Amino acid sequence: MKRKVFTVAFLAFLLGHKAKAQETTTDSSAYKKTKLKIEEVNFISSYYTQDGNNSAVTGGRGTEKLTDVATTLDIKVSRRDKKNRKQLYGFELGVDSYTSASSDKIDPNTVTSASYQDVRVYPSLSFSSENEEKRQIFSSGVSASTEFDYFSLGANLGYTKYSKNKNTEFNVKGMAFFDTWKIILPIELRNNPNPNYKQGDLKPRTSYNLGLTLSQVMNQNFQIAFLVDIGYQKGLLATKFNRVYFNDPGATVKSENLPDTRFKLPVGMRANYFLGDHLILRTFYRYYWDNWNINSHTINIEPTIKLTAFSSLSIPYRYYTQTAAKYFQPIFQHDLADEFFTSDFDLSAFSSNMIGLGYKMVDHNKGLFNVKQINSLEVRYGFYNRNNGLSSHIITLAMKFK
Repeated sequence: MKRKVFTVAFLAFLLGHKAKAQETTTDSSAYKKTKLKIEEVNFISSYYTQDGNNSAVTGGRGTEKLTDVATTLDIKVSRRDKKNRKQLYGFELGVDSYTSASSDKIDPNTVTSASYQDVRVYPSLSFSSENEEKRQIFSSGVSASTEFDYFSLGANLGYTKYSKNKNTEFNVKGMAFFDTWKIILPIELRNNPNPNYKQGDLKPRTSYNLGLTLSQVMNQNFQIAFLVDIGYQKGLLATKFNRVYFNDPGATVKSENLPDTRFKLPVGMRANYFLGDHLILRTFYRYYWDNWNINSHTINIEPTIKLTAFSSLSIPYRYYTQTAAKYFQPIFQHDLADEFFTSDFDLSAFSSNMIGLGYKMVDHNKGLFNVKQINSLEVRYGFYNRNNGLSSHIITLAMKFK
């Protein structure tokens, strides 16, 4: 189910100067397949809460109160094959449990409904094979996601090519998602629905993404990357339990209606600076455009201060602004003649700010808390605020075991 969950995403950049790799000629017949070994295990858990007064379920006016507890376990194992290629296998399992006061307004006559509280489960499998002689990596993966009214299957393929000294890297990744949505209408529209959207019907949505990344280590203190992510969606793109109230004398109410295709084009740049031994500055900029007339700008700045040889403090900040989709109007502003209409403030014009604080401990040799297997521990907090009144808090715990 589409939820108004604006989880603050903290960008994690891989830092550190890449050492030069010596190119050697090897006889693959001299190698034997090795057994699988655990590379790392990552455990991430977060608590998120939000509130606001622009719920799309009730026509763009009403509570957006929501809480979400998310937990992810990621396991990576590796081995060498007979040709000495490093093969990496990954398994990830994520579980979200949330409560949503706004979703419960789909049928306000109930005390609580199935949409008030739900659990989302999303497993995934990944595989990559690195040929160090040819300096290339092939990767693939599959994923699934399911909850109360939604099921999705995904697949991806990727290719990476890096230079002899590993200072230049090009990556291309294609992804496809095949979703099925169960139609859920506001309670008052179920007896006289649109013949194309009946309560309980199943509708498809397909999404395709192509990501391109070019990374370059400029020198020992400066790294830069350019990113393009092309997206196309087709199918049910409207959330049918979202209400829209019109500006006629009777304040007619209808279910949200949007085009069944959408093209997206984000482009971005990431730059990381090492400002001395104790300060790292991570920066990111993205421009986004789509054919629904949304244009947006995202700016991320995250200074990281090294406190000791094993700990650091980061202060991430993000500014975001976007224009409104051409199909958006607030409550009671749409005309009955409009073909497409929404009062979802995710598609409105707005700006937002996020400020956070993170603390990380790392010990690759002895481990943390006298446990050699615990490689790192990180705690992050973020506060998010929109100029239309929506605000949220998130706290995240991440642990890495090796």
